[in-house]
Amino acid sequence: MKKVLIITYYWPPAGGSGVQRWLKFVKYFRAFGIEPVVYTVENPSYPILDTSLENEIPKGIKVIKQPIWEPNNLLSLFGKKKTESAGFLNPNPTFIGKVLHYIRANYFIPDARKFWVKPSVKYLKKYLEESNIDCVITTGPPHSLHLIGLALIQRLPVKWIADFRDPWTEIDYFHQLPLSKKAIKKHHFLEEKVLKNADAVLVVGNTMKKNYDHFNSNILTITNGFDGEIKEVNTKLDDKFTCTHIGLMNADRNPKMLWEVFSELCSENESFKNDFQLKLIGKIDVSILKDIETNQLSNNVEIIDYVSHKEVLEFQQKSQVLVLVVNNVPSAKGIITGKIFEYLMAKRPILAIAPSDGDLAEILKNTQAGTTVNFEDKIQLKNSILDLYVNYKKGDLSIQSKNIEQFHRKELTKKVAELIIDLTK
Repeated sequence: MKKVLIITYYWPPAGGSGVQRWLKFVKYFRAFGIEPVVYTVENPSYPILDTSLENEIPKGIKVIKQPIWEPNNLLSLFGKKKTESAGFLNPNPTFIGKVLHYIRANYFIPDARKFWVKPSVKYLKKYLEESNIDCVITTGPPHSLHLIGLALIQRLPVKWIADFRDPWTEIDYFHQLPLSKKAIKKHHFLEEKVLKNADAVLVVGNTMKKNYDHFNSNILTITNGFDGEIKEVNTKLDDKFTCTHIGLMNADRNPKMLWEVFSELCSENESFKNDFQLKLIGKIDVSILKDIETNQLSNNVEIIDYVSHKEVLEFQQKSQVLVLVVNNVPSAKGIITGKIFEYLMAKRPILAIAPSDGDLAEILKNTQAGTTVNFEDKIQLKNSILDLYVNYKKGDLSIQSKNIEQFHRKELTKKVAELIIDLTK
């Protein structure tokens, strides 16, 4: 059995999307001849907690924890609430906030977890010398963890896989950071160094693969996925025409066109207004709440704060329509929100606002699980919602999706295991 060391910042009880990918790989690795060892932080600063995920860690998995010093914690001295770090850049920071953002962006490169690199390299070098580890895997963001892998292979004869759950310099908020030219240059330098030196690179979408192909000849697209049995469920659907979005919605993920269309449909169609309910589950940026109010949708909206993963699955299965929104940013074509795969498992119609030639649209097209509407195509969006509503009124709102089994976490783990075995022959 091959033995791998997985270096990850996010690990249960962390909640949210960042923890899911490697928790699921660890869950299924043993079925394919891989014994995982997890290296993670002892005193993390997680914006979201979900203790229920601890139940998914297989028995007997070795988890090594080492302390980390996080400068982000100093922000609390300036009145910053811990929860504000959950994927949001404050669009209207105070003067002190602007200074802190500048310091973080230009001096904590690649990110504020950089101070975990040196102590981790020192600890893991000794651990690897004393253990029979065949391969080291680093997963980012935070991309500073890749620097641990880079340092280890420079010191020891071990194989290294760098996993990019999100891109580095193409991540959706990179262009918003107050970066100096020198800082931008350093980010690109480190990103390229990681890509060129890793024995293999994992990415979550084909656009990212195309962007990275010229740095490394051994890049494999392993998407995120869903877990659980694929079966027809007898869950009673919501009585209302519920359109549900699950996950964080920041200012870049504010589909103003969607609120306008919902508002118009409510004004034009009394029946639609009475039947329609918008469910937003997760943290919502204040700008989105204001736009919803401006469009007179407040009476049709239910906002639910973060809920457990189990409850999320229940909301998905009950909803009439599942809404996906990709950030309207330069890198939008390559964004595949991890939520799409659990949406697929729910087998409810998916309405996505995203580039029609992007990675997410390709998945929806291949699975016949829903519709993708471009950011500015208001007419298509309105027609798509009306079509869904007409079928809802007929009692016939459903989809016949196909080819979704390829996105099951066990199938995806099999591909990663095959890569590990091939690398360590």
